[in-house]
Amino acid sequence: MSRAKSSWERLVNATLQRDRAGGGAGDGGPGQGSLMDYVPSSLSNNRDIDAILRAADELQDEDPSIARILCEHAYSLAQNLDPNSVGRGVLQFKTGLMSVVKQRLAKREVGTLDRSQDSKRLQDFYMLYREKNNVDTLKEEETQLRESGVLTELERKTVQRKRLFATLKILGNVLEQIAKEIPDELKQVIDSDAAISEDTIAYNIIPLGAHVTTNAITDFPEVQAAVAALKYFRGLPKLPANFPIPAARNADMLDFLHYIFGFQKDSVSNQREHIILLLANEQSRLNIPEETEPKLDDDAVHKVFLKSLDNYIKWCDYLCIKPAWINLRTISGEKKLLFLSLYFLIWGEAANIRFLPECLCYIFHHMVEEMNEILRQQVARPAVSCMPVDSGGSDDGVSFLEHVIAPLYEVVSAEAFNNENGRAPHSSWRNYDDFNEYFWSLRSFELGWPWRTSSSFFQKPIPRRQYEFKTGREKHLGKTSFVEHRTFLHLYHSFHRLWIFLAMMFQALAIIAFNKNNIISSKTLREILSLGPTYIVMKFSESVLDVIMMYGAYSTTRRLAVSRIFLRFIWFSIASVFICFLYVKVLQEDTNPIYNSVIFRFYGLVIAVYGGIQFFLGTLMHIPTYHNITNKCDRWGVIRFFKWMRQERYYVGRGMYERTSDFIKYFLFWLVVLSAKFSFAYFLQIKPLVDPTRMIMKQDNIQYSWHVFLSIKNYNALTVASLWAPVVAIYLLDIHIFYTIASAFFGFLLGGRDRLGEIRSLKAIRKQFEEFPGAFMKALHVPVTSRTSDPSYQAVDKNIVDAAHFAPFWNQIIKCLREEDYITDFEMELLLMPKNSGRLQLVQWPLFLLSSKILLAKEIAAESNSQEEIVERIGRYDYMKHAVEEVYQTLKLVLTETLEAEGRMWVERIYEDIQASIRNRNIHNDFQLNNLSLVITRLTALLGILKENETPEHEKGAIKALQDLYDVMRLDILHINMMGQYEEWTILTQAWNEGRLFTKLKWPKDPEMKSLVKRLYSLFTIKDSATHVPRNLEARRRLQFFTNSLFMDVPPPKSVDKMLSFSVFTPYYSEVVLYSMAELTKRNEDGISILFYLQKIYPDEWKNFLARIGQDENALEGDLRSEGDILELRFWASYRGQTLARTVRGMMYYRKALMLQSYLERKTGRDGESTLFGNDMTDAEGFELSPEARAQADLKFTYVVTCQIYGRQKEDHKPAAVDIGLLMQRNEALRIAYIDVVDTPKEGKSHTEYYSKLVKAGINGKDKEIYSIRLPGDPKLGEGKPENQNHAIVFTRGNALQTIDMNQDNYFEEALKMRNLLEEFDPSRDHGIRPPTILGVREHVFTGSVSSLASFMSNQETSFVTLGQRVLAKPLKIRMHYGHPDVFDRVFHITRGGISKASRVINISEDIFAGFNSTLRQGNITHHEYIQVGKGRDVGLNQIALFEGKVAGGNGEQVLSRDVYRLGQLLDFFRMMSFYFTTVGFYFCTMLTVLTVYIFLYGRAYLALSGVGDTLRERALILNDTALTAALNAQFLFQIGVFAAVPMILGFILEQGFLQAIVSFTTMQFQLCTVFFTFSLGTRAHYFGRTLLHGGARYQATGRGFVVKHITFSENYRLYSRSHFVKGMEVILLLVVYLVYGNDKTGAVSYILLTVSSWFLAGSWLFAPYLFNPAGLEWQKVVQDFTEWTNWLFYRGGIGVKGAESWEAWWEEELSHIRTLSGRIVETVLSLRFFIFQYGIVYKLKLEGSNTSFTVYGWSWVALAMMIVLFKVFTFSRKISVNFQLVLRFVQGFSLLAAVAGITVAIVLTDMSVTDIFASLLAFIPTGWGILSIACAWKPYIKRIGLWKSIRSLARLYDAGMGMLIFLPVAFFSWFPFFSTFQTRLMFNQAFSRGLEISLILAGNNPSSDI
Repeated sequence: MSRAKSSWERLVNATLQRDRAGGGAGDGGPGQGSLMDYVPSSLSNNRDIDAILRAADELQDEDPSIARILCEHAYSLAQNLDPNSVGRGVLQFKTGLMSVVKQRLAKREVGTLDRSQDSKRLQDFYMLYREKNNVDTLKEEETQLRESGVLTELERKTVQRKRLFATLKILGNVLEQIAKEIPDELKQVIDSDAAISEDTIAYNIIPLGAHVTTNAITDFPEVQAAVAALKYFRGLPKLPANFPIPAARNADMLDFLHYIFGFQKDSVSNQREHIILLLANEQSRLNIPEETEPKLDDDAVHKVFLKSLDNYIKWCDYLCIKPAWINLRTISGEKKLLFLSLYFLIWGEAANIRFLPECLCYIFHHMVEEMNEILRQQVARPAVSCMPVDSGGSDDGVSFLEHVIAPLYEVVSAEAFNNENGRAPHSSWRNYDDFNEYFWSLRSFELGWPWRTSSSFFQKPIPRRQYEFKTGREKHLGKTSFVEHRTFLHLYHSFHRLWIFLAMMFQALAIIAFNKNNIISSKTLREILSLGPTYIVMKFSESVLDVIMMYGAYSTTRRLAVSRIFLRFIWFSIASVFICFLYVKVLQEDTNPIYNSVIFRFYGLVIAVYGGIQFFLGTLMHIPTYHNITNKCDRWGVIRFFKWMRQERYYVGRGMYERTSDFIKYFLFWLVVLSAKFSFAYFLQIKPLVDPTRMIMKQDNIQYSWHVFLSIKNYNALTVASLWAPVVAIYLLDIHIFYTIASAFFGFLLGGRDRLGEIRSLKAIRKQFEEFPGAFMKALHVPVTSRTSDPSYQAVDKNIVDAAHFAPFWNQIIKCLREEDYITDFEMELLLMPKNSGRLQLVQWPLFLLSSKILLAKEIAAESNSQEEIVERIGRYDYMKHAVEEVYQTLKLVLTETLEAEGRMWVERIYEDIQASIRNRNIHNDFQLNNLSLVITRLTALLGILKENETPEHEKGAIKALQDLYDVMRLDILHINMMGQYEEWTILTQAWNEGRLFTKLKWPKDPEMKSLVKRLYSLFTIKDSATHVPRNLEARRRLQFFTNSLFMDVPPPKSVDKMLSFSVFTPYYSEVVLYSMAELTKRNEDGISILFYLQKIYPDEWKNFLARIGQDENALEGDLRSEGDILELRFWASYRGQTLARTVRGMMYYRKALMLQSYLERKTGRDGESTLFGNDMTDAEGFELSPEARAQADLKFTYVVTCQIYGRQKEDHKPAAVDIGLLMQRNEALRIAYIDVVDTPKEGKSHTEYYSKLVKAGINGKDKEIYSIRLPGDPKLGEGKPENQNHAIVFTRGNALQTIDMNQDNYFEEALKMRNLLEEFDPSRDHGIRPPTILGVREHVFTGSVSSLASFMSNQETSFVTLGQRVLAKPLKIRMHYGHPDVFDRVFHITRGGISKASRVINISEDIFAGFNSTLRQGNITHHEYIQVGKGRDVGLNQIALFEGKVAGGNGEQVLSRDVYRLGQLLDFFRMMSFYFTTVGFYFCTMLTVLTVYIFLYGRAYLALSGVGDTLRERALILNDTALTAALNAQFLFQIGVFAAVPMILGFILEQGFLQAIVSFTTMQFQLCTVFFTFSLGTRAHYFGRTLLHGGARYQATGRGFVVKHITFSENYRLYSRSHFVKGMEVILLLVVYLVYGNDKTGAVSYILLTVSSWFLAGSWLFAPYLFNPAGLEWQKVVQDFTEWTNWLFYRGGIGVKGAESWEAWWEEELSHIRTLSGRIVETVLSLRFFIFQYGIVYKLKLEGSNTSFTVYGWSWVALAMMIVLFKVFTFSRKISVNFQLVLRFVQGFSLLAAVAGITVAIVLTDMSVTDIFASLLAFIPTGWGILSIACAWKPYIKRIGLWKSIRSLARLYDAGMGMLIFLPVAFFSWFPFFSTFQTRLMFNQAFSRGLEISLILAGNNPSSDI
């Protein structure tokens, strides 16, 4: 024990020493391991302990005795909180703390310690500390600095003061607790210091609990008005005297609610600030003039009230109950605020119940009633609902969390626990939606208030492992309204209208095709009318599904809804029988003319009436005009009944129609698509098959090769089916192909209309730069005072005004590019736009536009013969005229400011002569322009001296340069008659002769003048054209997009103080925050480190970084020695990866942009021209330090990163926690929310509690806790990410919320446009019948340059997030939320369930459900492309496959969801089709594409093996099926080629130009992008289908690192074996069978044409993982892979062995998804297809000749059984046979010889041939796989009969064989070195390819070295 204690002491001391020595995480970062980091969270009051220990750390060097006193006091606090050290880590903490105390005592002199003097010591030290640090004068110094404008020093002084007062407050608190008596004088000082120690009071944005002088936000009138509006008003009962109210504020209505309902203190504080910010921001938008005493406007209150309680009002209306108020118009403003506050307090503390928005409405409804009763009684008392049952009226135990939320949480938690981590069927447990939808009916009021916890709703389920059918479940409620049964039938159930439409159209087209020669006839008409029975029968099948799918929810579903289901079933049952009966009668009268048939007329009338009603209800009802008409007819019972019968009335999904103009737009879109689709279907699919079908059906006596069962006397039905089945499959999926093509062209046209891609090159930027200031003022700048009314406008050119406003923003963009290392210092100088103070009456354009223009102008002047020619030639060139004008005016200004007396006179004389010559159009005669080069040379020399600092030597040099200039001008340039100004020239000549012309110089010292001199010097000296500036492609892209967006349709912005407020929200779990040096320099097996990789990928940015930190451009990372440089290196690398640091930097640009905009708006005073040429108006210097600008930005912007396990990371001392702390220190507005798990002692036992906490950076480098809200339990009940978002969403603020993933980025220039984007929420913007609720934002995938795969993903993703979503938003009106970075209407969504859904597995694609929910709740989702956000994507094939699998699995789960069902039912037909084909339909069509290949090949295999194909070929019946062949091949090529290519090509053309688009697309083809897209096709199809059949979808952590690591063969095999390899082998098997048995000698060309796409598919599926694998074709790697693969294959594994270590463990994992009986049956049925090979091939053996007896097939099974016995003999377990090894070997040898002998004899003595042996293998291999697949499906039963080990051995054999077939081609190609080189250049860009080859040559000795 003593050894452990001493080790702990050493650890603590080392930690403290390191912390004092600055061993923090970086500049200003939190110290790594200061003692406060070790304070256990179980000490519930650890805020005080943290602060005390922090003060002790600071003061121990100054006075160890004081540090010892503080530590002892901290120890006593810990002892009081947990005397028995029950909490986790408490014992270690106490032990360590005592060790620290002893160490600090040892610093004192030896002697007896008198603790009775501690109080006195502390009192003396307090006063001494104040005096030493001049505390009393700090405020005055700050005031002086603020007035002087020295903001940097002010910032430093403010931080110093805050730290001092924080320490003083801690000393004062400790002193008050340990001192028995404090002198009055000292007490007054302590109280005075505490009153102004503002930073010690934790606050988020608004310091409501302290008097703060440094935060200007409290000075804003809207904030003051909002705070005053919440004050305690007259109608509220008086609070008890002992209720604590902070001294810094008065009691308000939230205190009243806090008292009566028992809300948590921090939750109340959180919502107080939330409500104040909502009200203040709403007030600021009303243009209310400022008043002496700001007052909140009633309109602001009313708007926030209605917005926040809109869902509650609709809920009351739906349930036909009265809201909590009688009349909304009569409610006072105070009452509205009271209701509003209560709702947000409920919401803020509801935890997981926030996912149940209507449950919150129920709670709010009853709590308002309680509150109203208390108000009526005018006695403040706790509410009964929030008190314990046995409280006896006491105030103790009042808790909203414990008594309202906890009962709900417990039952939700129990259900979530019962889902077996997502493995249980969805139908067996209640998810969030089930609980919420219970409150959609009046039945929910049976729960009473307070909760009646004995009701069945609160009955918890019995855990599944203890499940017994006979007990406990009768009281437990089942599903509500919907049951997520796992079945493919959901696709028909949800989208039955689509399938009915397609089926009826196919039927109609087929009827027309079969009657093409006699269309107008009674027979054709009768057949057309068969559509009636088809429709009604399919509707009947839908009603049957309604009955089946609701099984499990009947007990909780409203009786009216259940009645409707059965009424529909009865109705369609009767109707289908009746319609079918009538149609049969019509057919029976086919001999009578139709005009004489009563039955026919009656049948036609019935069909017409029913069809008309359906058309009206299905189509016209979704047009607003008709919808309103039917709503007015709701009073008629018949109309209401028909509407109800047609569609159930849910709480969500009501009123889902669009305005008529929008309806017409997407109707026309689908008219085009459907016209193309059905034309293709008729002419190229159906019509060509009519004649072959008829001829095949007429054939008889077809000779079959096998024993016939089904093809006798049935018109050759199987042959016809094999012909039509692929056509039907293509018919079902090709509508998606036509949709894709149509949407691509529409998107292209819309993008052109929106002016996308107009500026796509540096040339375009240079050409249009003059227009940028004006466009910027129009698009991104707030409107300024009317220029025509401003007198100064007459004298000031509009362009100059616009440029002055534009310059500071442009310059900040350029500076950000330099800070991000995209441009060099020189490029920055060229790109910056000078600040014009007004001394030059022109626009100073950036140097990159003007460079070399002066030198060219000089040549033009020398070559021209007249002034007109000079002007004309100079005007031809862009910006040459501007350059000449600027040099002319600037030179005059510089020379006149520098020279004095006669020197200035000379300059003015020269300029007057020039002006006169220009007026006389005689400059070419008055001046010798061919000698201008001499003037430029002298001026360059002069300016080169003047730009340096003034010294005597420089002054002499300047005078000499001026004298030389004078000589040149006098002797070589001037050619004018000087007699006109004789006196002046005489004076000048005399001054020159006397040597005093240039003796008096006024050296340019003013910063503005120095910058003019430097700029003039640059204009003369930059000879190279700057046409390629900037050179960095990313910098170019960003500038091109930004400047292009200036000309797009952008909403005019409001000023910052009037803009909508918003938050950015980023969920984080455990991804990379900041790369460490160890991670950056760690080498892989090839010696390649991440840093080396980045240096090769971004060589120019690496050099720019080295220049920025002052290092030589050839320096290596090992040369960086200072901690600051190393930290900058870590950030540089992290900013190029997908890290949290990159995301935080990008999002904090919002704040920077708002500060700049606010700063300049305040300085301008919204009257730009009147003060245009003052230095202040456009001077942005120091804007980041302006208190007002920072406060305004904080009022409008909040950034919360929800780091779910940050608390655990801190306790475990993870580097990620230190890095997150560092990010907080570098970004003061960053807030971190996390879940803190606290083990607290309770009744002698450890009790786990969960807290949702918000922290910010403290002034001492540590976290400062702002809010700590206790949760009812573990918040992770569902999917992790949405639960993580939900717990922290209470800390967000504002009107809007942007969801940002932690692999995203942002750019400063885009942040400038955020306030424009937020204006899209304005209802006046034309977005349809409803205002937007989600704003879609364009993404740029920044990982595209990493590798070829990354570029494929980037282009594919870019195509979807731009062109695809553009069409979805307009005209289709069906865009959803597909992830990030969309902007939510925050209040709309937080009152309707949040920004995602969280139920386990079913909501695994959590983001898209926010879009579903928003649409169903009458939201509107738009898309905007004038702003973009960066996005990282997966860059390696395995990462991409895991991501694709996750998304495909998520879509499989969406098929089962109620959201998709309701959207499919409630959207109008055309929006429903748009929705289907862009969500689950896309994946279904993908799967159907793969199935089509199988259907086609199995059909061909049937024709080949059955012999039908040979017979028909001989009879020449289908030799001309070229139309079918073309259609089949075109289908697949469309899917993998055109399908993916068309949107990409059009996107390239739009944004890159035609030629560049062709180059990009051709490059992608050479990089084998088609192989990649084909491979992805298989990934999506596999995971979507498997999820629908078996479930098993789960979140895949793909990893977001750089792919520089070789993936082993076995890892690739594990990942792709079942999804790609098995299917690829099956396709090859089918192709081989078709080649061998179904193709005649003359059909080689047709075989190739027909199967080339299938061969390509199979090859892509088998070899893409190795083709796109780094070093995948390197021989050494291949050899190592083979060894590793064989070890994995034959390692038997055992308990605890993972799949990556053993084939057996992996195989068991692969079978784990088959768990249900239905799944086993489906797998069995699907596996039966493998037996067709054996059945067909055995009859083709020469051994049997023409024998078609079934006995042949039976003998083949005997042969197979013998092979299995032989296999078993050779795989007999060695463990069992250890005692008779000799006998076993004899038996194995004898068996082998017998088998060989038997085969030899059979070949010699019978008709059996060698080819028969190979054919038998071709037959038996798929049969064995079929047996194996069926056995795996029925694994539990196979185990029971003892055959599982044999099955496992057989499976190992198959995997070994399949692996070898794949491995051999890889090994063959890896033998040739050039294939490896080709692969490297294929996968990576050229720079890295060179670097990789160098590293291999040097055997891994790359420059990367450890620091």
